Amino acid sequence: MSSDFEGYEQDFAVLTAEITGKIARVPRLPPDEKKQMVANVEKQLEEAKELLEQMDLEVREIPPQSRGMHSNRMKSYKQEMGKLEADFKRSRIAYSDEVRNELLGVDGNSSENQRAHLLDNTERLERSSRRLEAGYQIAVETEQIGQEMLENLSHDREKIQRARERLRETDANLGKSSRILTGMLRRIIQNRILVVILVVIVVITILMAVTFSVRRH
Repeated sequence: MSSDFEGYEQDFAVLTAEITGKIARVPRLPPDEKKQMVANVEKQLEEAKELLEQMDLEVREIPPQSRGMHSNRMKSYKQEMGKLEADFKRSRIAYSDEVRNELLGVDGNSSENQRAHLLDNTERLERSSRRLEAGYQIAVETEQIGQEMLENLSHDREKIQRARERLRETDANLGKSSRILTGMLRRIIQNRILVVILVVIVVITILMAVTFSVRRH
């Protein structure tokens, strides 16, 4: 069973080496050969996957005490397989871009011009973004200044309202004081009038008494 696993390992190593070389050649081939090479690599990748499945089955039949080393080797093979598939995917994407450019009649210079145009648009977008950020910052600062001014105006309005209330209280106090003084003046005048009347009564009484006494003599 171990010999079968090692045989699969050797086949997998040879096959993955061929796939790696072919993937590296894909970008440098003419379009017709690229198409054939891509199909060939796809077929070999399927074969490599089948080898991995066979190796995995062999590892499962190995006794547990001896399975650890083979399991670690399987992990590395699966990682290598994943890397090959990723490299092939990138190669296919580049191949698809080239085929599309050929169908659309786009040459290398046109691609370079498009790339330069895209970079120019990107720079413009970045500059616009920076301007928008600066404008937003100015708007935020203006809003903060406006809020501070509104707060100051609110404080000033409260001060004015308190001053008005004090003036009203002062006017009310002055009105009370004026009414009190008016009442006091009235009482003083009334008292003076009473004193004058009393004096007149006393004088008349004295005169009448003097008159009566003179007549008797």
